Formats: sequence, structure tokens, C-alpha cells
Amino acid sequence: QVQLVESGGGLVQPGGSLRLSCAGSGTLLGRRAMGWFRQAPGKEREGVACISSSEEATYYLDSVKGRFTISRDNARSTVYLQMNSLKPDDTAVYYCAATLPFRVCSSGESEYPYRGQGTQVTVSS
Repeated sequence: QVQLVESGGGLVQPGGSLRLSCAGSGTLLGRRAMGWFRQAPGKEREGVACISSSEEATYYLDSVKGRFTISRDNARSTVYLQMNSLKPDDTAVYYCAATLPFRVCSSGESEYPYRGQGTQVTVSS
């Protein structure tokens, strides 16, 4: 089993930055690809970013490329999402998720059987 707890969300003005953290526990966490998803009110959940267990592969949603950076610290069992130049369209609940062990990075939610409870990010002036 894997448990994931997100933190770092909040209210930020357009153009501002936030860093989300996801603290994980469970077996073989360092051998799982990790992803961030988000869901805005009235919209479907979408994959924002993903990082492989070895950090060699990453994926970013087109609308966040160049603004968001995913990283991981396997020694601390933590995954981060650095979000810069935030826009009102980035407002959503952000979720951290983990794949089964030894799976590749993916944008598909079905590849992530484990998900945290989410943290709210609101971008507004």
C-alpha cells in the first residue's frame, strides 16, 4: 500500500509561484513513477506532470510547459511541483499520484492506483 499527502497549496496572485509537496509512504515508493493531476470545478481531472522513478523521463501538460517543474527526492520519499507564472486557469485541486512499481511515466490517470487527498490552489487577484 501507498499513502500520499499533499501540501503547499493556497491563494496566490496571477504571476506568482507555489511549490507543492507530496510526502509518500509505502513499499517500493522509489520505484514508482509519480504524477500530479488537477481538477478544476466543473472539469475533468487532467494529468499535469509526471516523473519516472529514475528521474530520466518527465511529462508535462502543454499548458504548463515552461512554467511548472516536477522533481523528486527518493531519499525523502517526496515529490514536488514547482509552479511559476501562475494563471487563473491553474486554479484547481491538485493531487499527487503513484503508479504500481516499475511502471513508466504516463499522463493517464488509470495508470495511478494511488492518489492523495488533494490540495487547493487558487490563483486570483
